[in-house]
Amino acid sequence: MVRNNKDDWGDLDNSQITRVLSRFVADLTYEDLLPEVVEWAKFLCLDFAGVTLNGSTTDSANALVEALNSVGRGGPSTVIGTSEKVLPEYAALANGTAFHSIEMDDVNLEACLHPGVTAYPTALAMADVVEVSGKDFITAVVAGYDVIVRLGRGLVGAEHYARGFHPTGTCGAFGAAAVAARLMGLKCESLAHALGIAGSQTSGSMEYLAQGAWTKRLHPGWASHSGIWAALMARSGYTGPTTIIEGRDGFLQAYSDNPEPGLVLKDLGEEYQVTRTSIKPHTCCRFKHGPIDCLLDLKRAYGIDPIDVAEVRVGVVSAGMKLVSEPIEAKRTPKTVVDMQFSMPFGAAVALTHGRASLEEYQLGMPENPAVKHVMERVHCMTDPALDALTPKQMPAWAEVDTNDGRTLRSEVGYPKGDPENPVSWDEMKEKFIMLSSPVIGHERQQEIIAAVESLEQMSDVRQLAELLSTC
Repeated sequence: MVRNNKDDWGDLDNSQITRVLSRFVADLTYEDLLPEVVEWAKFLCLDFAGVTLNGSTTDSANALVEALNSVGRGGPSTVIGTSEKVLPEYAALANGTAFHSIEMDDVNLEACLHPGVTAYPTALAMADVVEVSGKDFITAVVAGYDVIVRLGRGLVGAEHYARGFHPTGTCGAFGAAAVAARLMGLKCESLAHALGIAGSQTSGSMEYLAQGAWTKRLHPGWASHSGIWAALMARSGYTGPTTIIEGRDGFLQAYSDNPEPGLVLKDLGEEYQVTRTSIKPHTCCRFKHGPIDCLLDLKRAYGIDPIDVAEVRVGVVSAGMKLVSEPIEAKRTPKTVVDMQFSMPFGAAVALTHGRASLEEYQLGMPENPAVKHVMERVHCMTDPALDALTPKQMPAWAEVDTNDGRTLRSEVGYPKGDPENPVSWDEMKEKFIMLSSPVIGHERQQEIIAAVESLEQMSDVRQLAELLSTC
């Protein structure tokens, strides 16, 4: 998967994880990337464009931009989906938040986090700090994905979540620092200091689940903001601990009860994590996608009428139960859009009622729909050792529907739609982009963005892409 020589990064020693990762990020070149890696980076870039354009219309994204305007943070950088221009670090804050606002951003299953929501907004904003070509942009994003995902693996997702942390925000700060520092041309020692500074800015509380609050959407935006500042400070000589990841009081020990440091550097230089990233076709937490795929399969095959549903049972991997299935009564009565995004009963109900789980279904008022409510009340979420045995590299699921006429219908999925093993095609990605961006931009601009992304490696200045993503 790679062309560079991993021996150049030093010993893959767990006592020097920060320095090894820093050298990897600093030394990576565009020429090291195989064509399939470049293609993945462009593919995910179009996803970033579409999801962020749509996310820019949400109340949470608008509130953040209003807050920036209230304190005069004007500058050169594009706030996607708007005509606003702000300072680069605040553009990354706004765009990362918008990207994460509709729960359709990419996800890495093994790390149990969303890598793109910090990598792309950071790289785009950096084009107003230093000169960034399309090749520079792609290389930095690929490096950022590796840092974010590898740290998520080392934390062990279930352990990190159990302590109340959101890994997209915590690991994202390191990834953003790596992207920014890489684009600034920082070398190993300075880059390690940037990671050390970012380590004191890692945040992201799961308490948003208690009230369906917007703070989850902020986590990647804040990580991008923090990562840019970490790199800027390191470039100016500010120091951070260069053992921030592996140290006694470092990231892995502080944020996980049972970290696995060996997973951070495992297969470094053998497989880029950008190629192990999944796309979301449904507007909700990835832990819901497998069961929803199963229920959509049953809906298509049997034409199930939601009123004929007597009971629904879905198999959910244990790591996702707290997020989407507990407490069950609260999950059966979602009050906010965030509640809906993290409610397995709601996802099951709209799949069986409407035959899809799109933005159109994830709207206030939908939980009061009589058919949706009828199904939600009958959904039971279950763990299954057979499913857990395949995680975290796979997120399998099953679903069963009992009907009032005595039938039990069952469907299973090994890889939900959008996984690298069950991929979304370029045509399907373009359809997703057009669907999401249509409320914000017209057909001509959509085609310009698609063409720009498809030839991204030929772009001399990434600010051209940023301009296309504005509404000026």
